[in-house]
Amino acid sequence: MNGLRGAWRHYWVAIRAMLVLTALLGVVYPLAVTGVGQLALPAQSNDSIVTADGSPVGSSLIGQSFTDDEGNALPQWFQSRPSAAGDGYDGKASSGSNLGPGNPDLVTAIDERAAAIAKDDEVAVADIPNDALTASGSGLDPHISPAYALLQVARVADARGLSPDRLRALVESRIQGRDLGYLGEPTVNVLQLNLALAAFDRSQSGR
Repeated sequence: MNGLRGAWRHYWVAIRAMLVLTALLGVVYPLAVTGVGQLALPAQSNDSIVTADGSPVGSSLIGQSFTDDEGNALPQWFQSRPSAAGDGYDGKASSGSNLGPGNPDLVTAIDERAAAIAKDDEVAVADIPNDALTASGSGLDPHISPAYALLQVARVADARGLSPDRLRALVESRIQGRDLGYLGEPTVNVLQLNLALAAFDRSQSGR
């Protein structure tokens, strides 16, 4: 009898420990992490969804293409960095090309991108930044370098009939500095830049 009582005492201790840990780790901890995330990093906690006119148009953390159905760059939009994730910017297939710098396929892809950009933006191949020619490690990078954004100003301005100087000022106003002031390099979020461009274009048309 005493042995049975002792066994039930151990069972009851185990059950209480399970209930307490379930409450702490299954309820309190997730709620606390969610609360901290909402207060400290609300954009990241809510999928960083970007909306325009009340409708979602993308994420500020995942790049997207601005091309026609055949994959040709639309001249009226700033173009993103190339992507090797699935068919491009596929969050379910995040990855780089995993091709070495001497791989013939990578060399060919870079040469083709360089030729297309040189033709579309009327610039010398030597003036094209590296991020315009190579995909990021994740294939989802939503940012480009300020140099690549500024390189595209003349083409976008011509396609939209806008002042290049004013468009250049718009790009410069969207440059994001280094994280914490010293990590990484300055960047431009392409989706947010294109949304600002659309708003700027509407304001110019309404003048």
